[in-house]
Amino acid sequence: MKRSMKHITTAALMLNLGVAGVYAQSRVRMTFSGNGGPSAINLQQSNTNTVEENVAGNGRLGPFTFRDIRAAATAPQPSSTCAGVFFPSVAGGGILRFADGSLMKVSLVQGGDCIDLAALEGHCTLTLQINGGTGRFKNASGTLTYTETAVPVVLDASNNPVLTTEMGEITGTISGVREEEGKDEGQ
Repeated sequence: MKRSMKHITTAALMLNLGVAGVYAQSRVRMTFSGNGGPSAINLQQSNTNTVEENVAGNGRLGPFTFRDIRAAATAPQPSSTCAGVFFPSVAGGGILRFADGSLMKVSLVQGGDCIDLAALEGHCTLTLQINGGTGRFKNASGTLTYTETAVPVVLDASNNPVLTTEMGEITGTISGVREEEGKDEGQ
């Protein structure tokens, strides 16, 4: 009986440790490229324009696409971290779609666009909160940092960018992901 209890206890401990490993916290880094510009979607935020980015990339969790929609202030705001003109983002979110069909939902916590008028490029930094998803991201949580450089491709009649290139990375910490289904791309 003692030997039997010892085996059951050992098996239970191994199972517990195995499950904890499946849902371990992970650091991620994903690189991407794509495009951005104004969106026809209206987020109903006063004194803002809605912007949208569509990018694709790869990283530790596998190939992905990311679409985000956010309300950005129409008037520049002071910023201690931006040497150019800063337009904060005040609301928004997005969806990352991975090659296995799993979706990760994120919402905007803070961030915005720093426009370098001399270099004619923008630098966007966003903090995103992970709010679960589907498939292997059903129970996901954590925080991601989205950083990009945007360069205008098409301007409107007022010289405002309406289509930009987007290149950058998404980094952060994710918990609650079934790791065995992810792909390690060495990043």
